[in-house]
Amino acid sequence: MHREDLDAVVAIEQESYDFPWTAGIFRDCLQVGHNCWVIVHDGEIAGYGILSVAAGEAHVLNICIANQHRGLGYGRRMMGRLLDLARWYGTERVFLEVRPSNPVAKGLYESLGFAQIGRRPGYYPAKSGREDAIVMALDMVSPAL
Repeated sequence: MHREDLDAVVAIEQESYDFPWTAGIFRDCLQVGHNCWVIVHDGEIAGYGILSVAAGEAHVLNICIANQHRGLGYGRRMMGRLLDLARWYGTERVFLEVRPSNPVAKGLYESLGFAQIGRRPGYYPAKSGREDAIVMALDMVSPAL
């Protein structure tokens, strides 16, 4: 992801979420050096993912695929890229939060080996107030042979 991608990224974010990240949040992610990636299909940005890495851990901060590109495997491909980066950095664990109201995303994460480790009450803004977050983690350390 580059600064010139931000208009397309923000447009996807706004069409996908009732409470989207702002352009400033995406700019900050680029500026601080988070791993910010886009998927391009036929010359247009089809989705994006952002990974933060620090102190031996990684955190998937945001991942989103444009509505017209969902169901084509781009979410799995982006998660694969973010997990490859986490491995490259030598992280021991990858964390993420997901809304309970998003079973498709939760199912993707579970299929990649993520497991629920907790909940964050009232984490997400929602039309009816606040929604909890399911906290999920994936251990990256291979068991000893």
